Amino acid sequence: MQRWLKLPDGRFIDGNRVASIGRIDTFMRIDEDGTDRGLAYSVNLGTDFTRESHVNVVGTKEEIYALMRALLGASGAAPAEPKIDSA
Repeated sequence: MQRWLKLPDGRFIDGNRVASIGRIDTFMRIDEDGTDRGLAYSVNLGTDFTRESHVNVVGTKEEIYALMRALLGASGAAPAEPKIDSA
């Protein structure tokens, strides 16, 4: 079954085909006029182990972290309290 995830630039990727996730990098964005556009985040996703199958995703901190949560399957709910058995 396919699990489609929307990337920040509008493209879609099947979450089940992701074979590798690179580290999240930060860099300063500058537009064509040299105006500072703030901090941007990027992550490299690979759907196979050949270089042609890698996608570099760029977005804001919230967009990249939402993508990572969706990709890794984390839910938005708070973690459950640990159950402690009394002896």
